[in-house]
Parts: sequence; C-alpha cells; structure tokens
Amino acid sequence: MAWILVVAAGLLEVAMALSLKMSKGFTQPWPSAGFLLFAVASFGLLNLALRTLEVGTAYAVWVGIGAVGTAALGMLLLGDQVSALKIIALVLIITGVVMLNLAGGAH
Repeated sequence: MAWILVVAAGLLEVAMALSLKMSKGFTQPWPSAGFLLFAVASFGLLNLALRTLEVGTAYAVWVGIGAVGTAALGMLLLGDQVSALKIIALVLIITGVVMLNLAGGAH
C-alpha cells in the first residue's frame, strides 16, 4: 500500500511541475491553483508512505517518477528538446531507482 502512495505522489509531482510551467510565473490563476493543490497532495501522500518505508528509497522513487515523468511529458507535450543523451539520462535515472530498490531499500 505504501508503494502505491509513493507512485501516486510521484505522478502528482509530475502534475505539479507541469502546472508550474503553465502558470507562467504564477500569472495564470488556474494552473497556479493546480500547482498548489498538486504540491500539497504529493507531499501529503509521500508523508503517509514514509510512515512505513525507508526515507531514502521512497524519496528516490518519488523524485525519479517526478523527474522522468516531467521530462518525458515535456518532450512529448510541451516541445522540450529531445536528444539521445536526454533519453539515456532518463534510462539511467530509472536504472538507479530500480537498483536502489534491489539493494534492499524497498521494505
């Protein structure tokens, strides 16, 4: 159950980052409100998950989902530059998070 909370929190972090981009420096009210809502919800779910999970591993998964999801959606939806090096970097982030879990931090 705690890992489901971390994944949901990570997905909300992606929504938070995209809302931040769309807020255009907090000049757009709805994306700005979305940013605040997604931020509170993401941190809230992560906080609940940390009641039972190791902080380092859970945080790494949360950040990894946020980083990879935001970068991928930025490239797919927002016109961010796509390059082989960026794709390799995202694969390395995923690999690192998986290895951290395999190392025993996923209790």
